[in-house]
This record gives sequence, structure tokens and C-alpha cells, in this order.
Amino acid sequence: MKVEDIKTIAVIGSGDMGHGIAEVCALAGLKVNLYDIKQEFVDKGKNKIKESLEKLVAKQKMTAENCSKIIGSITGFTVLQEAVQGIDYMIEAAPEILDLKLKIFREADAAAPQHAILASNTSNMSITRMAQATKRPGNVLGIHFFNPPVMMFLVEVIRGNKTSDETMNVSCEFISKLKNFRGAMVPVRVEKDSPGFIYNRVNAPIGLFLSEMYEKGLVNPEAVDAKVRSFGAPMGPYETTDFAGLDVFCHGSEYFAQTLSPEFKPSGWVVKLIAAGNLGKKTGQGIFSWPNGARPAIDMSKADPNFDPMDIICLQVNEGTKLIQEGVTDKAAEIDKAMVNGGGSPLGPFALAKGMGWAQVARRCEDISQKLGIKWFMPTEILKKGNIQI
Repeated sequence: MKVEDIKTIAVIGSGDMGHGIAEVCALAGLKVNLYDIKQEFVDKGKNKIKESLEKLVAKQKMTAENCSKIIGSITGFTVLQEAVQGIDYMIEAAPEILDLKLKIFREADAAAPQHAILASNTSNMSITRMAQATKRPGNVLGIHFFNPPVMMFLVEVIRGNKTSDETMNVSCEFISKLKNFRGAMVPVRVEKDSPGFIYNRVNAPIGLFLSEMYEKGLVNPEAVDAKVRSFGAPMGPYETTDFAGLDVFCHGSEYFAQTLSPEFKPSGWVVKLIAAGNLGKKTGQGIFSWPNGARPAIDMSKADPNFDPMDIICLQVNEGTKLIQEGVTDKAAEIDKAMVNGGGSPLGPFALAKGMGWAQVARRCEDISQKLGIKWFMPTEILKKGNIQI
């Protein structure tokens, strides 16, 4: 298949990610089949797309005629087999429940044309497992958009154990042709199906580090966030966790505890907050208070003088070397590209830490490991030897 052959897309799931992906594909002039299990869910997704596009019309960034044309290119479905008939590409964006995804891939494989590529938008789950539910494993891969797709650039293109080179190459070219409200989408190749892929995996030890620091009473979340924001970050790490949802953070920690190390097991403080129904922004209370959904008031004068954000960067670099070691990618630059386009930082962790010297980065990771008693933070041999090329 060539990228020019991709004309009809099925997006499975019309929630926040699904309708966002559908919108980006429709903006590219593709015909989109938007599926969900109930008509009300499909209608809600299409209405969200309509509202989003109408904002562009109001800002005179799109004509009303073009808006109507794009909306008209999206057809709703509540029968999966009908949604995937005649398609060239499928992007599954269902909830992160493996059994549900396996069911979708089995049914889609049976009904979709043989040439069609079947992709999952999963942020963590095994692409290889999903491919095993089909008779076309060479045509199955991960296409991980970031939320919201109409604003975020990064798309991880993830190879399963049997994904063909053609499927990877066509998919990377396909993503490169997509544009959202801010510009062109940026594909990053993930050459091995590994927990968390690149972006979430590199950030996994950061969640563990900040969680344990809080659990042990070594930091005040407001003081840490004030310090991080003093360097120009729009939001501190604890507020970001609240914003995404403490339940989401907990599920991610549990997943990494199962797939990477038991040390990622959720800390007591987050378990207690979730048990009390305090999930962050979505409930109005989490680590911080979110009055009527408004952002928490962070007192910038409380910035923690002892908290060094370079600890975060060093741990990211160390985790990145594990990905290189595992063959997830062979380039530190590709990891930096993922981190820049997925998180909005002007530079990736390797570029930021290079000036310290890799030996110093390794020593910093070892110090953090010993301080918190977490073996996962110990520096890799690649980092200790400085065998890193950017």
C-alpha cells in the first residue's frame, strides 16, 4: 500500500481521543467512519467536532462552506462490521481495556478489506497482543496520538513483533501528511513494542520520583510546582497529575508495576485520595483544590530552593538509555523529538543534560536511587560509560 491509497478511515470510539482523531483525519480531506456502541455517543462526538470547527469559522480561519464539507465527510456507525467495510485504515480509540481491544481487532479483521491497516491508539498496551487477534499481524501497529489531537503534534508509530516495514513506513508518511490546528503532526518511530512506548515510558520514573518524594514528606507539592514554573513551565508536575486525574496516574503506576518493576506500585497518598473520591480537577479536589474547575492558586513565592528540576531531567535521560538498550529506538535524538512534541518543552532531556556531562548525570541518578531506596533509578551502563550520541 502507498500513502496515496489511504482514502477512507474508520475511527473506533468517539470519545475525547476518538473524535479528535476523526477531526484531524477529516481536516486532511479523508472520508471518516466514526463508530461507537451507541448512537448518542456517535452524535456527541460529531457535535464536538462541529463545535470545534465552528470556532475556526468564527475566527475566520475556515470558511463556513469548508466547515460543512469536513463535517459531511464524517459518517456515524453503531455496527463495527459496517464501519470497517471498504476502509483503508482503522484507528482504534476505545477505552484502555485489553479484552475490549482484542474483541475489536478480531471483528475488524474479519470485516475489513485485506489491504487495510489496523492501528490502535493505545498509550501503553501491547500492540503484539492485538495483532495476535488478527490474521494480518503484518498490517497491525500502534498509532498513539496525544490529547487533544487537534492541538498536540506528537504521534508515536509503534511496531508490533510482526509489523511489516511497509506498514511502518506508510503509517509514518500518513501521519506526516496530517495537520491539526497548530501545524503538521510529527511521527516518532517506536521500533519495539515496549511498555509506555517512548513518551510515557520516559516520564514513568518521574511520576515515581515525585510520588515517593511526597510520600516521604520530602517535598511540598505547591513549592515544587512553584519552582518548576519559575523556569517557565506553564504547569508544575503535581498540578499536571491533578489535571490528568489521580485515577489515571494510579492506573498507569499499576501498569508499570506489572510490566517494569514492583517499585512503581502506587504510593499510599494517592490511594487514600482516590478512596476519598478526590481525583483532581474532575472532582474539584486532589493534591490541590480546583474551585469550579479553575486552576489551583500556586504561590510562586513558595518556590522550593532545594528542589532541582535537573533531577527530573537526569532520570528521563537514564530511562531513555534503557529504551536505546532495549532497541525501542536507537537514537537519543528521536527520544528528544518525542519529548519536545509531546510535552511542549523547547528541548528534550538529552539536549538539556548534555552540558552536565554523562558521568555527572549518572551520579545524580545514583544519588536519587540511594536517597529514596528505589533501584529503578540506578544508572544504566550506557549512561555510566557515556555511550550516547545525539
